[in-house]
Amino acid sequence: MYDQLQTIADHYEELGELLSDPEVISDTKRFMELSKEEANLRETVEVYQRYKEVETGIKDTEELLNEKLDADMAEMAKEELSDLKKEKEAIEEQIKILLLPQDPNDDKNIIMEIRGAAGGDEAALFAGDLFNMYQKYAEAQNWKVEVLDANITGIGGYKEVIMMITGNKVYSKLKYESGAHRVQRVPSTESQGRIHTSTSTVVVMPEAEEVEIDIADKDIRTDIYHAIGAGGQHINKTASAVRLTHIPTGIVVAMQDERSQIKNREKAMKILRARVYDHIQHEAQSEYDASRKSAVGTGDRSERIRTYNFPQNRVTDHRIGLTIQKLDQILAGKLDEIVDALIMYDQTQKLEKLTNE
Repeated sequence: MYDQLQTIADHYEELGELLSDPEVISDTKRFMELSKEEANLRETVEVYQRYKEVETGIKDTEELLNEKLDADMAEMAKEELSDLKKEKEAIEEQIKILLLPQDPNDDKNIIMEIRGAAGGDEAALFAGDLFNMYQKYAEAQNWKVEVLDANITGIGGYKEVIMMITGNKVYSKLKYESGAHRVQRVPSTESQGRIHTSTSTVVVMPEAEEVEIDIADKDIRTDIYHAIGAGGQHINKTASAVRLTHIPTGIVVAMQDERSQIKNREKAMKILRARVYDHIQHEAQSEYDASRKSAVGTGDRSERIRTYNFPQNRVTDHRIGLTIQKLDQILAGKLDEIVDALIMYDQTQKLEKLTNE
């Protein structure tokens, strides 16, 4: 493990030298790529350096204790040695986590799709609550949110809303949100005060670049048609709406939000590329899961992952058995407690697997 850490530290030093090279600085794309790589390694290298300092401190303190010391000095040295050994153990656990295989998508932006599922209007309203929750969380993370498509109901909910979230390590924090989200509350239309249960589904997909997934033109069928508004009326007189069908997978994306056919196609392609990339990844993951159960589900779209209980102000994540009595804060975008718990649980499960192998 420590040979691996030294290799990382050596590479980190090389990256620092490259980033000061005038040729690299003048190549914006390469400079950005190397800067990102350096940033990703920084924490590991800093922890490794501290580990070496602690080891040296332990060795020096043990040597000091072998010398003739007065009682007070000996007691101080023993306390310092104890503290250093505890720190060493903590750093070793931290290093194990830092050296876990990284999800190649963790640094990516995402496309998130939220849909009202079981429960009619109440499900659509809850989809709107989830949309607002993720928007507020993104804002707190200094991420940017762009709505790509939205199908709004008459009472203000969403049958479907698709958004792109861009920023630092978006996928790493939101990848566990895919699944069915259940809400238990008294709908505003309920006259008897009875609690209803409804669900909305969330799908989180990493943004796919053209270089990562090559979709051939021959594999896409493009249909152009007039954009249709609510009630069936035409929004405009030009054929600007675009429907793309990926023939090999049957995945379909329709887009009509923009007045420009070109802009609608660009948005549709962005979503199509992400869905196809996601489809390919899930096929590979399904094969993997056939022999080994994944730690935290990130893909089963029918899996009920979380319940939001309004009467008890309670949120429960069923995958890790986490219950928080802060529903109002969670819906206000304060998701850190849940996100951090999911990440920690996943890391712990992966560490256990590595230990048992």
